[in-house]
Amino acid sequence: MSARSSPRAVVADDSHFMRSVISDILEEGGVEVIATAKNGREATEIVCEQEPDVVTMDVEMPEMNGIEAVEQIMAECPTPVLMLSAHTDENASVTFEALEKGAVDFFTKPGGEVSMEMSRLKDQLVDMVRTVADVDPVARAARNSQGATTESATPAAGAEQYVDNPTLVIGSSTGGPTVVERVLSELPVAANLRILVVQHMPDEFTSRFANRLDGRSEYTVREASDGDRIGGGDALVAAGGYHMEVSNYTHGRLRVALTEDAPVNSVRPSVDVTMESAAAAIDDPLVGVILTGMGEDGANGIRAIKDAGGTTLAQNEASSAVYGMPKRAVETGKIDDVCSLDSISTRIIEAVKPEVH
Repeated sequence: MSARSSPRAVVADDSHFMRSVISDILEEGGVEVIATAKNGREATEIVCEQEPDVVTMDVEMPEMNGIEAVEQIMAECPTPVLMLSAHTDENASVTFEALEKGAVDFFTKPGGEVSMEMSRLKDQLVDMVRTVADVDPVARAARNSQGATTESATPAAGAEQYVDNPTLVIGSSTGGPTVVERVLSELPVAANLRILVVQHMPDEFTSRFANRLDGRSEYTVREASDGDRIGGGDALVAAGGYHMEVSNYTHGRLRVALTEDAPVNSVRPSVDVTMESAAAAIDDPLVGVILTGMGEDGANGIRAIKDAGGTTLAQNEASSAVYGMPKRAVETGKIDDVCSLDSISTRIIEAVKPEVH
């Protein structure tokens, strides 16, 4: 697709109104909408026949829903899919299932005066569609299936030795949820990490994401609340719509504050805010990791962590769905190691082991 300036899109939604609104927004943003579909079955047939660069997929549709459609598309004619999900708890759960099946990312459809809200968000939607269109779904599926079968248990250890009171800060965006799940699932609780996760994700989704991480890792994971304190073996996920700052750190326990300060790098929560505050407050071992995502959020945070004596890692281009945030982090010159998805968790563990002299 990268050779074409205008990606070709298929819009799938059971609402004729929403199909029209989304199509108009994409066309105005330079994305060619070659077809629309009113259910998942129709979408699958059109995608396999028309071979678009990207699909926007509604979650709940008759005959075949968005999850089933994503699964079939990935099996028959792999194509980058952006889920369009409503702001509901039920849709949040289903959307994560779609990401597991191979969808690249999701965009939340606004409620209320939909046409006005979508118009306000149109630049963001067009940017996301263009970004998702550049993802290679075949390579991404191969990486995910390989990791699930070969690498998941690698870092698990018995009587390993670790440094005292290490903290890990992870930042990610587009393509990140499944990657964060994998990394946390591979980290042994014996390392006694305090983990802060900043995933660009709206409200209603971050609590569900935290619950998923809690069920897939040895760590106790929850969505952050203002004033939360955590120690070793605990993890917090930044709440959608709030910056998460490390407000205090004493004797291996850290406290976070949530703020509604202005977005940083056009996002809230911002990785930079969390990383910079961690670098300022924490005087024990600190590791910063930037995973797949669009934009530049996290680059300044990586700089702060490195300047404070921490270890800094970035996901490599080959294993990133979108090499935006990691690329900007690498360009700071402050990254210690650029890692494949297969090696990130191992490298984190190496960073929190005592140096052998």
